Amino acid sequence: MRVDDVRKSYGAIDILKGVSFQIEEGDLVSIIGPSGCGKSTLLRCLNGLESLDSGVIDICGVALKRTPGAKPAANGPTDLAHAAHLLRKNVGMVFQSFNLFPHKTLLENVMLAPMVVKGTSKAEAEANAERLLNKVGLGERLEHYPIDLSGGQQQRGAIARALAMAPKVMLYDEPTSALDPGLVDEVLDVMKELDREGMTQIVVTHEMRFARDASDYIIYMEKGEIVEISDEDEMFTNPKDPRTRQFLHRFL
Repeated sequence: MRVDDVRKSYGAIDILKGVSFQIEEGDLVSIIGPSGCGKSTLLRCLNGLESLDSGVIDICGVALKRTPGAKPAANGPTDLAHAAHLLRKNVGMVFQSFNLFPHKTLLENVMLAPMVVKGTSKAEAEANAERLLNKVGLGERLEHYPIDLSGGQQQRGAIARALAMAPKVMLYDEPTSALDPGLVDEVLDVMKELDREGMTQIVVTHEMRFARDASDYIIYMEKGEIVEISDEDEMFTNPKDPRTRQFLHRFL
């Protein structure tokens, strides 16, 4: 993944002010920073859910690019919507809220997207959904509806649903923020297991313990800019920028 000078504003308010970074396949990267600094907007840009004002995002060979004042364009496909669709085929996303369909069982929730988007047969989608739900520890909850599941179980189900599309990159926007403290670890453990298997992951999080223990790199953002990028040990033991030190003073 390559992100080069990405900018995004809403009216006169600048949200992203020239964000640039690059990560390799298999990296787990945590993005931390104060609320309102642009972390979630950046994640939505990476998934094509928000259009860029300018800059380049290149993920798995699909690039979205825009010069200041120009209409969005993409390399390869000439139609931006099609390019964003290709991007999302490679990128799965898990949100703060679980967004499971309440009228469908957990198994049906995970089966649905491959059948609708990819044309996967029902039998194949069901077998794959069972495998993924077992993978995230929900093999005994296949026929349960979301209302019958805990928040941690619903979020693990949301991860399985994203994995059902066989993405190459997973994005998480505060995946544990809506959970009771006792349920946080069961979700983070799934993400750690995916990291061990080589899945590329970017996590917007306030879970500093997870960021320190699991990340290959940590990105600290403030006011729409990347202040500092380093590995987990350096960020928490010897941050270079005083703004990073101020944010992490409770954890240093």
